[in-house]
Amino acid sequence: MLSFLYFFSIEGFCQSTLHGSVERIKVHGKGLEGNLAGDSPDRDVSIYLPPSYKAESKRRYPVVYFLHGFTDNDAQWYGVTKHWINLPLVVDKAFTDGQIQEMIIVTPNAYTRFRGSMYSNSVTTGNWEDFVAKELVTYMDQHYRTIPKASSRGLAGHSMGGYGSIRIGQKHPEIFSSLYLLSPCCMTPGNNRPVNPEAVAKMEAVKNLDDIDKADFMTQATFASAAAWSPNPAKPPFFIDLPVENGQPQPDIAAKWTANAPLATIDQYISNLKQLTGFAFDAGNKDQSIAASIKVLDQVLTNYQIAHTYEEYEGDHLNRIAERIEQKMLPFFSKNLSRR
Repeated sequence: MLSFLYFFSIEGFCQSTLHGSVERIKVHGKGLEGNLAGDSPDRDVSIYLPPSYKAESKRRYPVVYFLHGFTDNDAQWYGVTKHWINLPLVVDKAFTDGQIQEMIIVTPNAYTRFRGSMYSNSVTTGNWEDFVAKELVTYMDQHYRTIPKASSRGLAGHSMGGYGSIRIGQKHPEIFSSLYLLSPCCMTPGNNRPVNPEAVAKMEAVKNLDDIDKADFMTQATFASAAAWSPNPAKPPFFIDLPVENGQPQPDIAAKWTANAPLATIDQYISNLKQLTGFAFDAGNKDQSIAASIKVLDQVLTNYQIAHTYEEYEGDHLNRIAERIEQKMLPFFSKNLSRR
């Protein structure tokens, strides 16, 4: 295990602002070994340790596992490289007034050769679902002062990370007790599939791995989704099956993608969702397709009489995420995660 420690100063914040620290370490994923994309199974993981962690050596903390979005990585979210958000600064600000209980926050780097893992199990990109739910949780409980039980673990994420949170969380109430989804993508069948001739042409123009880096966002998302949901070990160089081949839709592949859409599978996990102590999700109203999908999720949960919190707010996919984390997500986990 390799690690280094760095600290943040917060310019413009008052002197009374409490400061946590961040460690960035390597965690080996046994289930990520041998993935056909050739990504390293030794993954960077950024860990936010709350202000009191260093001083109170006998204190244990609840943990929130926070999953980043497609094309992002942990370094961007934790201020190692400049990005549209700096999560440690947001968390420091939230903890300053003492109204929110301190917690550890953990984010693995899920950036892959396809620019995102979709937090799914696949021979092409590796078993990311298992890495998050089992290997990473086990590592944290063994090496940090966590409270090692489900009632003290939360799972959250933005965009692809929101998708990963419900995908993993609905299967593992014995590991995570509370879920918060920020603008979760890919909830409905049909997400990321090329639906018009122009999109199909862009997809079919990709002939090698280097072409993926030059492709537009939605084409990249199509290949990442295929790597996660329709892997094919006999089909180099991508080791995937695409939902359209030689201009023809592939119904069997479309069915595989549908089987990975949370709103298509949620009925199988109702008993698990009823075990959660907290479930919340939100999206900006200008993030139209995602806002529409979580409105459906709200109705499904209401029909099943599963307690949850749902909000559509004024905003888009990125512009108020820091505010939502500070004012909504962290208070949610402070309320729902056990401190002992």
